[in-house]
Amino acid sequence: MEIDSCREVLTNMAYEAQNISSLELNRALLARQMLLSRSDMPVLDTLEWFIGLQAQAPNAPYYSLWTRLEGFEQSQLSALISGRRAVRIALMRSTLHLVSASDCLLLRPWVQTLHERALNGSFGKRLASVDLASLTAEGRRLVEEQPRTFNELGKLLAQAWPDTDQEALSAAVRTFVPLIQIPPRGLWGESGQATHTSAEVWLEQPLHAQPDIEKLVRRYLAAYGPATVKDMQAWSGLTRLKEYFEQLRPQLVVFRDERGNELFDLPDAPRPEADLAPPARYLGEFDQMLLGIADRSRFMDTAYGKRILTANGILRSTILLNGYIEGIWSIERSSQKAVLIIDPFRPLTKEEQEDLIAEGEKLLQFAAAGIDHEILFN
Repeated sequence: MEIDSCREVLTNMAYEAQNISSLELNRALLARQMLLSRSDMPVLDTLEWFIGLQAQAPNAPYYSLWTRLEGFEQSQLSALISGRRAVRIALMRSTLHLVSASDCLLLRPWVQTLHERALNGSFGKRLASVDLASLTAEGRRLVEEQPRTFNELGKLLAQAWPDTDQEALSAAVRTFVPLIQIPPRGLWGESGQATHTSAEVWLEQPLHAQPDIEKLVRRYLAAYGPATVKDMQAWSGLTRLKEYFEQLRPQLVVFRDERGNELFDLPDAPRPEADLAPPARYLGEFDQMLLGIADRSRFMDTAYGKRILTANGILRSTILLNGYIEGIWSIERSSQKAVLIIDPFRPLTKEEQEDLIAEGEKLLQFAAAGIDHEILFN
């Protein structure tokens, strides 16, 4: 009995949460997000490290990779998309992501229930009389016959379902057929409407069976931890993930933040000292750090929220100073000149301005090489 009692005490000690400060959480997240120093990780491996990059804005993944990878060039990502090794597809939170081909096949079945819930919320009444199985089969036939825009797809489907809203018809096909946006959409410097075909045709492989969710939890913690169950649920759009964290608890370390929240992490993941000084960084639109966790106080004053997230759902490009969001930025470009406009949320020190100018010159060289540059502070 004494041996058993000792074992129980040791087990309880292993599960006991350690205290972690808000500043330590900030530094840990920056380390996982490659924002303390640029990484030399290959581009495809980086896509998989983050389990995809938000891609509602076509150029957003390029800025995300530029600020995180040493020597990143636009052609590296464009080549992956053209070569079908990376794809644009609606996944987590039913929003568009750029992921590796492998993760596309892995993740799409995992988020199927989320897509169906979103469809019912937006178009359920308009689709009430439609045989969804027949609609799905016809939609798949059309997009696999040749790539289609959503507008074109809706018009073609309306020939068989003339009494149903065309937008609802297209949305239903998107829900039940894994639709990929094909190039040139998503290539740097290219434009054009988004056209779609099925993942199975584009990648010439079937979707995987349901993924190992415990493995996905570990992958999520590697890139976004330490994190709460709520954080991962906000990132994915899915619920009821707590049971997977509980199953993994013996393999994880557990922390408690200053508000008493329980956070999980991988034992060997980097957690730098709080006094580490992060560099100035520019984050692009819809940056995955802002969308990757529920608790944004980890990297910003939540009072700034309305200045970063617009009424129509645009998540603006932001600046990081000492690891926290302290403003927004944009580039205004003509044929002869590109102007980086920095709009800080508070007065900046001379050193902060100098750091932003130095990093801003690199940003302009990446985004608008070959023309004149200027940096302005509002």
